[in-house]
Amino acid sequence: MIFDRALRKSAGRASPVDGLLTLESARGWTGWTAEDAVALSRDKAMKLSTVSRCVELRANAIAMLPVYLMDETTKARLRDHPLGPLLWGPPNEVMSRYDYSRLMQCNLDLCGNAYAWINRDGRTGRPQELIPLPPQNVTPYIDPAGTLWYVYTHPRTGGMTRLAPEDVLHYKAYSKDGITGISILERASAAISTGLSAQQYQADLYANGGRPSGVLKTNTDLSGTITELNAAGEPETISRKEKLRREWEKVHNGPGKGFRVAVLDLGLDYTPIAMNNAEAQFVESEEYRVADVARFFGVPLYLLNAGKQAYSSNEQNSIDFVKHTMLPIIVQREQEDSWKLLLPRERAQGLRIKREPKQLLRGDTAAQAAWYEAMDRIGGYSVDDIRALEDLPNVPGGKARKASLNYVPLEDWRELSRLRATQGRQEPRKE
Repeated sequence: MIFDRALRKSAGRASPVDGLLTLESARGWTGWTAEDAVALSRDKAMKLSTVSRCVELRANAIAMLPVYLMDETTKARLRDHPLGPLLWGPPNEVMSRYDYSRLMQCNLDLCGNAYAWINRDGRTGRPQELIPLPPQNVTPYIDPAGTLWYVYTHPRTGGMTRLAPEDVLHYKAYSKDGITGISILERASAAISTGLSAQQYQADLYANGGRPSGVLKTNTDLSGTITELNAAGEPETISRKEKLRREWEKVHNGPGKGFRVAVLDLGLDYTPIAMNNAEAQFVESEEYRVADVARFFGVPLYLLNAGKQAYSSNEQNSIDFVKHTMLPIIVQREQEDSWKLLLPRERAQGLRIKREPKQLLRGDTAAQAAWYEAMDRIGGYSVDDIRALEDLPNVPGGKARKASLNYVPLEDWRELSRLRATQGRQEPRKE
């Protein structure tokens, strides 16, 4: 495992532990679910298309954001900092930056917590690698002195390694205690379980030819039992009613058996149950379930190919998705990364690790051109600034900023007005 190799190469900052004093976690709290809600596994929940799409959207949105170092005092981006290769390059020997960021966000959404071990240089203390840790193998605990630690349990050997909190990046979802996150799957388990049940109902419906079950009626006496061999070849005693039911299902239930002609004897009469998809408002309930799950993830319906599709409202929904769903996730990552990846003296100097959310807010070409033109006109952007946002190189003279003289500071307005009036009264010079 990558963690094992990195641990052997590290300077011994992680230590094995024998005992474990676990922190009381909010994971076990059952207040999120209805009494009859089914416990959800990650793999089971991801079989619901709405959950799968929401997780993928949020993970891809985070993974595509550029990461950079900035001096908060001067707002200058630092491109040649020693931490740079780790931030915008591969975080470890087997992952790209995109794959690492996407995995961390998937762990956060599905488990409520995302952990990465910071493998540091033993001499300088500067981070060398970021190793994602499976959330189910990491346990926060507090020792008798009140210090927070993280315990990593090896998935194969069961050996436990104690990690200092400054050596573990920990992104967390909503939390009751500020230490352990509660996953969206736990909070939305009732809604997701309902969606899975509806999905299973639909699969069963089509597997049985799209026809609902019904009632077999006869005037023949079906009391008593019979003995026959079961699938294992052993004698089995069943009722005559059960025998009739099995024979009917053998012929009419299952793939490829729908709409077969029924041949009834013994005075049998088949009456289907008077319910179909339209009467059950199956389509309407499906839209409601999609919206219910989407609310937990904060994903607009149009990104799930659901709800009403209108360009103007979808554009605003996209902005709201970035502002209210992704920005809180981005800010948490920026603060956690800045606190644990930068050295204390660098944080004191005002250095911060940032992400560029404008990547998610790029509109159509016309709107983008209008924005660039407005920023260029007021001197907010130079030509090189605009080209940098479009991943283009600088050009000669591109650093200069310009602004219209039609707008001047108020304190200079009286003097400039007087000068303009004076120049207007001057007579043209005679040759």
